[in-house]
Amino acid sequence: MQLKASRIAAIVDGQLVGEDVVVDGVQFDSRADIEGRLFIAIEADRNGHDFVSNAFSMGATCALVSQSLTDQHESMVVVADTLQAFTSLAREVRRSELANADVVGVTGSVGKTSTKNLIAGALSSLNVSSSLKSFNNEQGVPFTILNASGDCEVVVVEMGMRGFGEISHLCEIAVPTIGVVTCVGEAHTARLGGIEGVAKAKAELVEALPAYGTAVLNADDERVAAMAGHCSGSVVTYGVGADVSVSRFQPDKFGRYRFGFSSPWGSGEIGLQVPGQHMMQNALAAIAVGGARSVPIEQIVAGIETITAEDHRMVLHPFESGSVLIDDCYNANPTSVAAALQTVANLELGKKIAVLGEMAEVDDPDRAHKDVATLAEEFGIDVVAIDTDLYGVAAHHDVPDFVREALMNGNAAVVVKGSRVTGLERIVDGLKPG
Repeated sequence: MQLKASRIAAIVDGQLVGEDVVVDGVQFDSRADIEGRLFIAIEADRNGHDFVSNAFSMGATCALVSQSLTDQHESMVVVADTLQAFTSLAREVRRSELANADVVGVTGSVGKTSTKNLIAGALSSLNVSSSLKSFNNEQGVPFTILNASGDCEVVVVEMGMRGFGEISHLCEIAVPTIGVVTCVGEAHTARLGGIEGVAKAKAELVEALPAYGTAVLNADDERVAAMAGHCSGSVVTYGVGADVSVSRFQPDKFGRYRFGFSSPWGSGEIGLQVPGQHMMQNALAAIAVGGARSVPIEQIVAGIETITAEDHRMVLHPFESGSVLIDDCYNANPTSVAAALQTVANLELGKKIAVLGEMAEVDDPDRAHKDVATLAEEFGIDVVAIDTDLYGVAAHHDVPDFVREALMNGNAAVVVKGSRVTGLERIVDGLKPG
């Protein structure tokens, strides 16, 4: 999105200092690709103003700041609050440069990022932009809007939340015309007063859709299905017996599914590159969005089949021995852990192990972790707990030798999963094949 610094200053009620340059997109991390961009000096855990000089040295064209930086001689837009200005800038660009674009908002307790990626694949025959990784908060949504191309036809925006009103706020910025809700699960229940509070918060996306908008809802989740009553526009459902549904399916040896589907726009067959039976649900949502956007079925299928796992989300690491390590350590809640365990249980491998860290922000941690342990036992999966005793087994800081030996000996599946705060990437790095 190319914008002149003077226009940015006018939109955010700021003062332009220096040359009236043109910026090509935005960035708030001075270590990332920042060439030609507007650097947003956000004051959060670290003060972005400490990195303005580095941002300019790395090629930033202009900086949005709220502090006087007399040692800088490049172009800057000075405002009272950089985060508020960042939001205002994205809101205006959505209503002007992107006025003719559709925005697809994606939320849910699990599956947001995978579904967002599959939707971007389904729409890939169009000029589409989508959220980077899991950029889904008050910084990530404006970032996605402002880094879309000026001639973009569709922007796919992931929307996360930790409390009431947050998704409504993100919708005020992004103005979604299509809203996707994947599921309501036990994520952030400690902050929202239980799972019904989660449902209420997620429904804010559906309530924000205009009368000409479309809600894409998971019919297999009763709380999501009930959100149809909150939609002033049209509704497309996906799941068993829904508008978009699976007709037959078959996994490969690593749990990647090939399945047939039917929809109001036609039927077809898709082979997924990401493992897990639950990924078929995410793909159905992507088909629904593609259909709602009038993309031909064959183009929807071709686009979805290009999408691979990324960023510690169901990433497969096969071993020469025939074993497989599944890296799903990006985050965890009871719903997503159950899906990961189901994936491992479905694999035709002899030894099955779940290396689990704590699930944070659940309202009843003892019950939630005990339920996961019980499910693992029912599936015949051994639990190795990292830095927690909540699963009812001995806590380890490092993975026991028998886990590595199982992978090296063959015929074993190991999944690693935990909440972000547990930092289980170190466990994955220690187990990956050399």
